[in-house]
Amino acid sequence: MSDKLILVKIDGKDYQFSQGITILNACKIANYDIPTLCYLENIAEEGSCGMCVVEVKGAKTLQRACIIKVTEGMEITTESSAVREARKLNLELALAHHPLDCMTCDADGDCELQELAYEFGIKRSQFLDEKEVFEYPKETSWDSNPFIQFDPQKCILCRRCVDACESQAIVEAIGIGMRGYKSTVSTPFNLPLEQTDCQFCAACVQACPVGALVEKPRVGKGKIFNLEKTDTICAYCGTGCEVTLYRDKKNDLVLARGIDDSIVNEGRLCVKGRYGYEYVNSKDRLTTPLIKENGKFREATWEEAIEYTSKRLLEIKEKYGPDAIGVLGSSRCTNEDNYVVQKFARAVIGTNNVDNCARLCHASTIAGLGKALGAAAATNPIEDIKNADVMFVIGSNMTETHPVISQFIKENQRKRGAKLIVCDPRKTDLAKVSDIHIQHYPGTDVALLNGTMKVIVDKGLVNKEFIEAHTEGYDEFVKIVSKYDIETVSKITGVDKALIEKAAEMYATAPNATIFYTMGITQHSVGTDNVLSVANLALVTGHIGREGNGINPLRGQANVQGACDMGALPDVYTGYQKVIDPASREKFEKAWRVKLPDKAGMPVTEFGDAALSGKLKAIFAMGENPLMTEPDIKHVRKGFENLEFLAVQEIFLSETAELADVVFPSAAAYEKEGTFTNTERRVQLLRPAREKPINAKFDWEIVSLVSTKIGYPMKYKNADEIMDELAKLTPSYAGIHHFRLEQSGIQWPCPTDDHEGTKILHYGGNFKRSNGKAFIAPVEYIKAKELPDKEYPFILTTGRILYHYHSGNESRRVKVLDTFVPRNYIEISKEDAESLKINNKDSVRVSTRRGSIDLEARVSDKPKKSVVFISFHFREAAANILTNAALDPVSKIPEYKVAACKIEKIK
Repeated sequence: MSDKLILVKIDGKDYQFSQGITILNACKIANYDIPTLCYLENIAEEGSCGMCVVEVKGAKTLQRACIIKVTEGMEITTESSAVREARKLNLELALAHHPLDCMTCDADGDCELQELAYEFGIKRSQFLDEKEVFEYPKETSWDSNPFIQFDPQKCILCRRCVDACESQAIVEAIGIGMRGYKSTVSTPFNLPLEQTDCQFCAACVQACPVGALVEKPRVGKGKIFNLEKTDTICAYCGTGCEVTLYRDKKNDLVLARGIDDSIVNEGRLCVKGRYGYEYVNSKDRLTTPLIKENGKFREATWEEAIEYTSKRLLEIKEKYGPDAIGVLGSSRCTNEDNYVVQKFARAVIGTNNVDNCARLCHASTIAGLGKALGAAAATNPIEDIKNADVMFVIGSNMTETHPVISQFIKENQRKRGAKLIVCDPRKTDLAKVSDIHIQHYPGTDVALLNGTMKVIVDKGLVNKEFIEAHTEGYDEFVKIVSKYDIETVSKITGVDKALIEKAAEMYATAPNATIFYTMGITQHSVGTDNVLSVANLALVTGHIGREGNGINPLRGQANVQGACDMGALPDVYTGYQKVIDPASREKFEKAWRVKLPDKAGMPVTEFGDAALSGKLKAIFAMGENPLMTEPDIKHVRKGFENLEFLAVQEIFLSETAELADVVFPSAAAYEKEGTFTNTERRVQLLRPAREKPINAKFDWEIVSLVSTKIGYPMKYKNADEIMDELAKLTPSYAGIHHFRLEQSGIQWPCPTDDHEGTKILHYGGNFKRSNGKAFIAPVEYIKAKELPDKEYPFILTTGRILYHYHSGNESRRVKVLDTFVPRNYIEISKEDAESLKINNKDSVRVSTRRGSIDLEARVSDKPKKSVVFISFHFREAAANILTNAALDPVSKIPEYKVAACKIEKIK
């Protein structure tokens, strides 16, 4: 679109528009309402329905406003008898095969066709084919999936669903099959939808202007005009998708839609965002406090449970000291919840033994990026992906863990020609469409990255000006990487050296290149080194501090970033202010009116051992489930069983809650007010979409009640008040308040009330370290703690899958998700399956030095030979029975990504 303005006349009035916009958009700007059926801006712009026709002076026929661009001097008539008759005729053609069953249709009141028929006064199309319309429903290839219902009789062949699948989901699972009168929306070769590449994001459903496509769980749950809607934030991964949730009269959530004008997700949702709200409706919800007596839970009053908890915590503190107690925040809870719980640990209990599940996913990011750049967060916004010429994805199965961001990656590759490099031991969805796939062995990331950077150094592709002006440590770094010749690196990683060289040159020579990583980088005994190596790659090439560049760790849960920002960590207060720094400690002591501990506390990954040894006597856990998420959970369970007291705040009776002495019923994320901070540092406003169970309480409220009973009053009225308090203590959040977040949130740092937030960190090479320069750290390759041998010949790597989430407590209570993937499985390569005589869907036993689980085998082309994959969502076959508790010595993150295992077929 050009900045040049041209003169256009609409219905006799003069207007000026930018050259290159369509008549439809020009009319929209000038407040003329042009009807459409097939049009969706930037998604479906084919002009097939003919509803948007207008008269253009000099044109022989009516023109379709959605595809014709305005020109200098164009004269447009939006309303005339010819225009209205043409629109009415086209509408009657669309209605020719459409059933007249609005009374029982789930799209009633939400149907664009219905609205237009009302506007044009059409009760019955003159072209109505009664035989076809009333002979249905017909069987389709869509019937067997649990997610999407397709009624071909209601389809008007507008192609919006097809275009949404192609342009938004970037999948192309559906298209138009057959020809002419028999044309229909179909899968390739009419396969069942679940046998295609469909990821059930239901972009097609949201795009449908009629009731042809409907979410199956929504069917029969109420007409749209009887539902109450709320705009809020998706509570699953850290993307922070903005979503509209719909509640029925029974207080159940029944529908979710992506918000089209969201700067974060642009209307997109993944399968969990679309369907995963259902867990809040579950009959399994905790609705009253529970106290365990003689090994069994009994219902208790709030007063009784609060009294008992405060009494036991005080007894243990007085007998053993405050450091005998551990406190857990949660990445599933809001910023306000986490601020209060870490304040409770420090000001009330008197310990820095406070942590959250970010320890298990991005502790190495905090340590590594903090050391290298001075700030442990993504440098660039999600919307900046479109400005990258090369996208370097390492250790991230993004399509399953952050599906919407994956769609933006693929969109940039497909529509703008950007190059995609994927480094992953598995042939993931992104790897399949990548320009370069580097399939290295798990645990060899430092060797791979050092080898890549040696190529860049040797070929003179480093950014010398950037290095000299904005970094330190380069000379020592070069001494280390010089040892990583391409031959040696190829042997360590199992990757063709030509691929490494090609990737190095592609990344280094790109005008703009950006890096994405997740737990494939962080969850290692050398996780901090991995993150430092990623930072080194960006720094030596100067690909940081500007648009289209940067380093972007993608957060796994909705508020991983925020929980850490809030100081739910053993070594920092809010905003990463060090607990060992006297000035920071004095500030918080003054604000909280209490003396604070001066030593860093214990991370959650050491809670189990400390409890087993008797060092840790009690744990107060808010929304955490370590007995599913910690490595070597049999060992961790023994530790937790040795505790004198365990209190848990939860929405379900989780594996950890089952072991507790007291369980408090909490509000779920979709019932809360407060904020999440997403993966791009955007603080977003969470609004309650339904009422919480009558006897449940907000997490911050529960902590406040316990605190007050212990003798430290916390009298917060609401989450807004908590945010205002933390803003006063946190420079990066100082200008963030709920009233400022109503639109699209604010990216920290936001130092003042009139600051707009910070889109790009370290802009222009202005790094957050004390001297303003980034540190290029010399990093040596260290092998994983446990490698294959004769007894355990395979490398086990673990992670998430698209259809489930975290420990499974939410997603496994979503019927469609658990129906589609009801049990755990192991992915094994064809070569390895053949050597073990294992067929697809055989039952196998997988064992490590820590235990065994039985599960189904899936023979796949995804894993590298000798590498197998298991997800950690399933209680019945818990992957963390197998995982290695070896910790990174700096960040204390466990080695979930490498463990030696053996596989046996169960006869």
